[in-house]
Amino acid sequence: MPAPATTVPEVGALLSAAVHAVGGTDRPGQALMAEAVDRAIRTGEHLAVQAGTGTGKSLAYLVPAIRHAVAAGTTVVVSTATIALQRQLVDRDLPRLAGALEPLLGSAPSFAILKGRRNYLCLHRLNAGPSDEGEDLFDAAAAASPTSMLGRQIVRLHEWSTATKTGDRDELVPGVTDQAWRQVSVSARECLGLSRCPVGMDCFAEQARARAGRAEVVITNHALLAIDAMGDHQVLPDHDVVVIDEAHDLVDRVTNAATEELTASMVETAARRCGRLIDQQVADELAAAGDGLALLLGDAGVQRWDDLDAGVAGGLTAVRDAAHHCTTALGSERREDPDAAARRRLALTALEQVHSAAARVLVAFPDSETDRRDVVWLAQETVRGRVLRVAPLGVAGLLQQRLFAKRTVVLTSATLTLGGTFDALASQWGLPRQRPSAAPAAGTATERPPPADDTSPAWTGFDAGSPFEHRRAGILYTAAHLPPPGRDGLTPAYLDELASLVTAAGGRTLGLFSSMRAAKQAAEALRVQLDLPILCQGDDATGLLVQQFARDEPTCLFGTLSLWQGVDVPGRSLSLVVVDRIPFPRPDDPLSSARQRAVAARGGNGFLTVAATHAALLLAQGTGRLLRSTEDRGVVAILDPRLATARYAAFLRASLPPFWPTTDPAVARAALTRLVST
Repeated sequence: MPAPATTVPEVGALLSAAVHAVGGTDRPGQALMAEAVDRAIRTGEHLAVQAGTGTGKSLAYLVPAIRHAVAAGTTVVVSTATIALQRQLVDRDLPRLAGALEPLLGSAPSFAILKGRRNYLCLHRLNAGPSDEGEDLFDAAAAASPTSMLGRQIVRLHEWSTATKTGDRDELVPGVTDQAWRQVSVSARECLGLSRCPVGMDCFAEQARARAGRAEVVITNHALLAIDAMGDHQVLPDHDVVVIDEAHDLVDRVTNAATEELTASMVETAARRCGRLIDQQVADELAAAGDGLALLLGDAGVQRWDDLDAGVAGGLTAVRDAAHHCTTALGSERREDPDAAARRRLALTALEQVHSAAARVLVAFPDSETDRRDVVWLAQETVRGRVLRVAPLGVAGLLQQRLFAKRTVVLTSATLTLGGTFDALASQWGLPRQRPSAAPAAGTATERPPPADDTSPAWTGFDAGSPFEHRRAGILYTAAHLPPPGRDGLTPAYLDELASLVTAAGGRTLGLFSSMRAAKQAAEALRVQLDLPILCQGDDATGLLVQQFARDEPTCLFGTLSLWQGVDVPGRSLSLVVVDRIPFPRPDDPLSSARQRAVAARGGNGFLTVAATHAALLLAQGTGRLLRSTEDRGVVAILDPRLATARYAAFLRASLPPFWPTTDPAVARAALTRLVST
């Protein structure tokens, strides 16, 4: 909805004041992005903005968002994918911005952070303790000298509960295990509710919601945004504008939020929780159904299921029906003491999860492949054993109906144009394709054609550019002379190539590998060959490893997925980024393979639409680790020759920063040697 007329200063004046107040400099891309965000808010048209590292995109969307919230007397929601960005916004950007804008707005804009209820300490659960047999862990924690790690952590949580002002798990340093945290937290389904909880007035989660309800800017995460959009009950405050930062992760986070799982132990827990609240015979029926399911899953294939075995279908039907009978036996809520009410909520929650997952799997196999909406697969986990999962085949329809149709959405990230356009990610979000055109130049917008019907949301793609001169600051070296990567780890040729590059760089290397096995193999091999410090993910906490890598120039850091997107090391400590192979999803990945097959069934190119898009996004994120400040220089080395030779290589290269390209190893080594000498 367009904002009403107001005396609030224009975005340009607010942005200028904000930039100078935080000691920054005017950036053309930042100003253009702020104007584009302001225009989207005023017109109600959705906006996708690619803004490279160093553009200043946080201020570029926060300033027009705050202006709208103040002018319209409403709330704007900003959603991120990572805790690090949430903390940056809440602890650094917004406080400085509020102080800078206060003289122009007449008051300091307010802001708050809101997470899912499970992220907050539950005082009732903390004091009442677990209500389940087999979960009676507080006895050990309450002992004078608890010996178990779990007991020590729960003692810490009790002590922390008297000091914390927010109850936010992320503020507990060092943290505790998930098992310990579950003893002192509840999900939204398990919560008694403000009116029934004896400590409801002191509830940390409710206090966070109250602060969010009064704020003009609410910072949240993609998972809670998805829950708010998918659920029947409102979680976030009323808002008409959403800014989605780190939008490249939106589809994965929404998919995770919409995924359900079922295990035999979940059925056992549900039966035990309701066993003391209903007729034992009814609860025993559920327990017996769980035992039967455990046997069936033990014999089933650990893979994606393209059809449902008749025996497994019978076992799931028994679990579903038994869970329904237990729920019916529990009856509606009645007047009872809070502890009894809490036990009832825990039982109902466990039953609902079991019933919902079993029912969803049973209807996930339609007669026609084109009617399929969910993907089902069985996984084997070390701790939990066999886990049956059901996930949406796609989330485009959900996002279009529950997000884009209800409010104005701004999506931004440093990597949104894959293959040179926004179309790959836009189609995953449920936005229509744009008219064919060349990749948008920095500072330009590309508008999609008028909607074909009222359900097709209007949107604009905008590239805010980058402050980096990529062709002058970085080289993209593709080792075209190497053989294609194999399945049995890194070959000697790859290890030799890696060693020569790391030697030329004098260390200072971030190695991004497609698997932990490859990362460890490379680290072990180079520790023998080179007299350089080689760190490998898993040696210590990842954050501590990154700090050590940044602090000591000759050090190298090797790792896998979390390093592809989570490392920000400007300066001489990072001069070489090495990628061992194009990060396609595993061929046996159940969700990716099902999505590829679904695209092919509709006549599309499943590999390019799903696998190549996935690889392009990760490559763009990984290669983006090289330049983190305008003074940085270096080389990105892709050891996989397919980036130069394969049919899809042009699409992948068009998704990367525009570094100067070469396939000559001597050129790459010489450039790295010069960097060491300077």
